[in-house]
Amino acid sequence: MAMPQNSTRENGFCFAQPLDFSHLSPHGDEAGRPLGTAREGNGCSTPLSNGLASSGAPSPSGAPSPSGSSAEPLCTPSPAQDQTPPEEGIKYVSADGEELACGWGTFTPGCLQPCNTSKGVLFFLCVASFLQGMTVNGFINTVITSIERRFDLRSYQSGLIASSYDIAACVCLTFVSYFGGNGHKPRWLGWGVLLMGLGSLLFALPHFTTGPYEARSAAQVGVCGGNQSLPCSQAASSLSGYRFVFMLGQFLHGMGATPLYTLGVTYLDENVKTNYSPVYIAVFYTAAILGPAAGYLVGGMFLNIYTEIGRETDMAPENALWVGAWWIGFLGAGAASLLISIPILGYPQRLPGSQRYIVMRVSEAHQLKDGSHKKALDPDFGKTVKDLPRSVLLLLKNPTFIFLCLAGATEATLIAGMSTFGPKFLESQFSLSASEAATFFGYLVVPAGGGGTFLGGFLVNKFKLRCSGIIKLCLLCTVSSLLAIFVFFIHCPNMPMAGVTQMYDGSALPGGHLNLTAACNAQCGCLQDTYSPVCGTDGIMYYSPCHAGCKSVSVNLRNGKKVYQECSCVDKALLPGSGKAEAGKCTSSCAKKPLLLCFIFVVILFTFLSSIPALTATLRCVSDRQRSFALGIQWIVVRTLGGIPGPIAFGSMIDQSCLLWQDQCGEQGSCYVYQNSAMSRYTLVAGLVYKVLGTTFFIVACLLYKPPPPESPPGSLDASENGTSDLQEHKPSLPAEEDI
Repeated sequence: MAMPQNSTRENGFCFAQPLDFSHLSPHGDEAGRPLGTAREGNGCSTPLSNGLASSGAPSPSGAPSPSGSSAEPLCTPSPAQDQTPPEEGIKYVSADGEELACGWGTFTPGCLQPCNTSKGVLFFLCVASFLQGMTVNGFINTVITSIERRFDLRSYQSGLIASSYDIAACVCLTFVSYFGGNGHKPRWLGWGVLLMGLGSLLFALPHFTTGPYEARSAAQVGVCGGNQSLPCSQAASSLSGYRFVFMLGQFLHGMGATPLYTLGVTYLDENVKTNYSPVYIAVFYTAAILGPAAGYLVGGMFLNIYTEIGRETDMAPENALWVGAWWIGFLGAGAASLLISIPILGYPQRLPGSQRYIVMRVSEAHQLKDGSHKKALDPDFGKTVKDLPRSVLLLLKNPTFIFLCLAGATEATLIAGMSTFGPKFLESQFSLSASEAATFFGYLVVPAGGGGTFLGGFLVNKFKLRCSGIIKLCLLCTVSSLLAIFVFFIHCPNMPMAGVTQMYDGSALPGGHLNLTAACNAQCGCLQDTYSPVCGTDGIMYYSPCHAGCKSVSVNLRNGKKVYQECSCVDKALLPGSGKAEAGKCTSSCAKKPLLLCFIFVVILFTFLSSIPALTATLRCVSDRQRSFALGIQWIVVRTLGGIPGPIAFGSMIDQSCLLWQDQCGEQGSCYVYQNSAMSRYTLVAGLVYKVLGTTFFIVACLLYKPPPPESPPGSLDASENGTSDLQEHKPSLPAEEDI
């Protein structure tokens, strides 16, 4: 065929004859060619350029600009329609012949193609985020107390383990979000999930490389007069070195999860309608919230199994020295992550049919006064390292983005701190075992966290909120949770404990110093390094059966708990008969428990209710080409200022409220008993500070946001926020994956 005599170099069109765009199909012609390919008279194809079709006057070849309404092939000549008025602002992106089939390399079996939809991607990403949440925010937070006890760690050390996840994410975020955002996102996602699986397996490794757990239970040491001094072993001090293995496992978790919450979110956003995007993202994040809830529930069940499976022990889960099978969950989650990474690796760079959503998208990016935000509209922007400084500068000049990041950091601090030490808070306030506290916290997180996350995305979609309205919704949620956090003014009183919270005769401790010795147990020779609390019939807890002056032991056949008798320190005047004590903590009968739980539920609900709207506002206030990178930068700010210091700060704060420390051969170990009033007071102060900061940042972000001019292109999806445009009104019926 002869070369065309007429061409328009401005937009890259090169045709041998006039083309009619009045029957433009948004997703290709009847032969299945992508949108960016035009047929010539003899069947040859000529690629269209990226970017905007020309607006205004027809091209030199006589072809008018593309019209938004169509149901016919791209290039059917029709001189009668040459005078169709042009429409402006419609974007056309060439597919460049890229492979859109689902598979691995050349292996693309047909049975996999039904999964090659937005719903298929959403399912596998939800499973991955569920596993990540269950492992990092569920299992780890559930077993923190058990790990501290098993490996002789203090709260700030376990907080450092929790923060290692965020440290790794900060290290990787810039690289992953910048290069992954312009690369093959599913491959980045798949390798990331595989890395998470390896991190989970590594986290469980210390169980198999250490010796069996040896706890000096009350039965081994004996009751009053039966104590024998055991030599200090050096194993106790060396066990704390395993925290570096846990930190490395968390580091792999952080590296693997980095693509999930940056590239995964933008991959979903790019492959669905703009007004459906918040719902898809909300479903994705709801799975991430249900993961921790499942981790708390399942991890709590595993903690009822003794860590040395197959070995007999006379301890019960209520015993303060009990260590449950903390490692089982990590083995299962690690294996599942390795499996789920395989299908994610098989997805194409973009889904079939996603081209139509690029055509119909309009920007809500914050408008900079100097107009420099228009640089990001260049199709080649962000593909090389030299554009990295300019990308960072554009985001730093966007005040709405900056203050949304700061608001996210304040919320992340509270979420990270409370998710790590929330079970410990409930354990102390309500005198629960570690497994009971973890299960209880799971019951709170499932409806409050999961429901709040999904409801936030639903509200954005239901009310068709634009960027400024979304920020106002975030502000409303933050103020609501700020008011609810005043509930920490109240607390449940500590269960009375002889020698720790009060004297043996019930009087106050002089100067708050511990005094575990009294006339009733002076002859028993009790050791302070043997902590095995018992609850006397007088309602007072004792450090151990020996400290209660008990001289014999039996088993309660009804519940299997040990019952200690002839306890000289237990007040016999309250109940007839000799003093008795039962193994375990005394049950709390705090009257404020329902109120405290109710308002904790409200705080969790409104905190998570703002998460998806805040994420959606972040995606909308930056240009399309910067979305992945913007999420990466946001996560760096959130983790640097919130996720990393949160657990460490909360751990140090909780350490300040400790009443009774473990004594490991003269060295301080983990905390046995916390002062509930101090714990609530510190939580209240931290909550108020960060919630007030978050409220301030959302107010400033809302005031500084400058939306684009109200005149939206007629062919864009968001010309009317409900998405009714010419492309939608006249488009043919679309595949099922478009519908939610």
